Amino acid sequence: MHTRLWLSLALLILPIQAGAQATLSDAAALAKAAWSAHDAQRLVGQSSTLILQIPGADPSSPLERPQAIELLRRYFRPAEERGLDVTTIREVEPGKGFVELTRRYVVAGTTELRRETLFLGYRLLDRKWRLAEVRSAP
Repeated sequence: MHTRLWLSLALLILPIQAGAQATLSDAAALAKAAWSAHDAQRLVGQSSTLILQIPGADPSSPLERPQAIELLRRYFRPAEERGLDVTTIREVEPGKGFVELTRRYVVAGTTELRRETLFLGYRLLDRKWRLAEVRSAP
C-alpha cells in the first residue's frame, strides 16, 4: 500500500520537475535580458565559478562568483547598449552548450558604434544550464 502511494506521488511530481528544466534557449534569453540590463548578478546566476575572457580580467583561471560579478559590472559600466542579438544556440555535447551574442554599444560620452561578439559557455547541472564561461571578441 505504501509503495503504491509513493509511486503515485512520484508520478505526480515528475512532470513538475521536468517542466522546471531550463532549456539552452531559456538560458540564452535570460543572458540576453541580463546583459541588456547590465545585470551581472542575474547573468552569472547560480554559477559558483566562471571563466572570464574579457578586457580587464585574467583569463587564466576561473573566478569565484562574487569576483566574476564585480568584473562584469566594471566591464558594463562605461557602455551604453544599442542592440544585442542571439545569433547561435548550440549544445555541442551532452551537458555542454554555448550561446553566441552579437552586441552593439557605444562607450559613454561617445557616438562611435562598436560591435562585439560574445561567446557564453554553459554546463547542464542539476537540470539547469549554468554559465561557465564568457569570452568576448571584437
